[in-house]
Amino acid sequence: MPFSRRRKLTAQAAAVVLTAGLATVALAQPAHAAEILTGNRSLQSVNVPGSYLRHSDYLGGIAAVSATSSAQARSDATFTVTPGLAGGTGCVSFQAANGMWLRHRDYRIRLETNAGTAVFLADATFCVRDGSAAGSVRLESFNYPGRFIRHRDNNLWVDPSTTNAGTFAADSSFLVTAPWMAGRRSPVIKGLYGDPNIAWFAGRYYLYPTTDGYNGWSGSRFKAFSSTDLVNWTDHGTILDLGPQISWADDRAWAPTIAYRDGRYYFYFSGATNIGVATSAGPTGPFTDPLGRPLIPAGFRSGQMIDPHAFTDTDGQSYLYWGNGSSYAVRLNADMISFDASQVSTFSLPNFREAPFVFKRNGTYYLTYSVDDTGSENYHVEYATGTSPLGPWTHRGTILAKNLSLGIKGPAHQSVVKAPDSDTWYIVYHRFAIPAGNGTNREVTIDPLRFNTDGTIQPVVPTL
Repeated sequence: MPFSRRRKLTAQAAAVVLTAGLATVALAQPAHAAEILTGNRSLQSVNVPGSYLRHSDYLGGIAAVSATSSAQARSDATFTVTPGLAGGTGCVSFQAANGMWLRHRDYRIRLETNAGTAVFLADATFCVRDGSAAGSVRLESFNYPGRFIRHRDNNLWVDPSTTNAGTFAADSSFLVTAPWMAGRRSPVIKGLYGDPNIAWFAGRYYLYPTTDGYNGWSGSRFKAFSSTDLVNWTDHGTILDLGPQISWADDRAWAPTIAYRDGRYYFYFSGATNIGVATSAGPTGPFTDPLGRPLIPAGFRSGQMIDPHAFTDTDGQSYLYWGNGSSYAVRLNADMISFDASQVSTFSLPNFREAPFVFKRNGTYYLTYSVDDTGSENYHVEYATGTSPLGPWTHRGTILAKNLSLGIKGPAHQSVVKAPDSDTWYIVYHRFAIPAGNGTNREVTIDPLRFNTDGTIQPVVPTL
């Protein structure tokens, strides 16, 4: 049986084993007034005032936290609330500062790295319900309806409401408070993401990252986010899931890019070290595969066929760039889903590793790219300039690198966008999640991109 088919059956089987009511939870729950806004939050026990939901030694519990508590204790009682990893209206997930997620296993609440499986995503998703006190919330298990996060002997479990009925409602209710540790300006999209590609379409910025946090970069889904101000982002959910939607790949969903032409959007993506293309009438999908095969198959040229980037010049001609180890580019045909293989260009770029991204300013073409390995804290961005989209290129040096004094490691895999009707530019990139991230636990941030009077790029100042 093909691996892609096995993954689909495994996911379906997992959903059935988890609970026959899973679809009911996601689609047919009654409306509730309770909600938890995304962002940094802390949760105080309703019936043990002064005690907060926290993690200690990777296990969930409640413990007293105050302004005089250690920075570590206050950090352990602060979580980034994100939309539920498994979906579901009104459902959320909780990410700790170290990038791990609260999930239940054997009904015990614990902190673990996102494994990316259907089981993990469901175990780490909780649906917000009204609590026992005014303004409080309860957190119902996504995949075990009727079980709620509850403190028992100061430890957190997912228990049924029949347990200690007299106190259960209060034991499972929490007041959402301001976070004990102030949130940073970034990451700009909450959660673990890498390889961000940013674009401006019809009055909004759109951000397309790799969904991160999986061992071996084994994620299978792409998401989209949009904003009008680069600060407040709308999560549009999954726009392409390789397993169900792409016949030729179902893992290693990496580093997408997008282009627009004649009323359609073209989403180029890495899948199982091939490059594919999907199309849609809108920037957030639904996307479909018009080819039923890779646009650029693995083995087409030397190196990995990954990290596509689409650039459309001012004359309307679009180009596709890609590569890992070697850098390639080609003119796309007018249909945006084909090209002349005999016309592929190979670039010789000092230190090039991956992630080519091209933009144009004042008649100069800029080719930015990533150097070293995404798992290294020395991952960084260099660039070259040219007089045409295909070079020749003049190497200009490094523009973005780590700053260990701020805990910033591995800042790269960049994209660039210009604010409309201005000469204001921004660079979007990932770095190791702070404080304990690594090459598979990354976060996305944005900083200004500034130019010298001669057109060269000033070193980017990475910020928190």
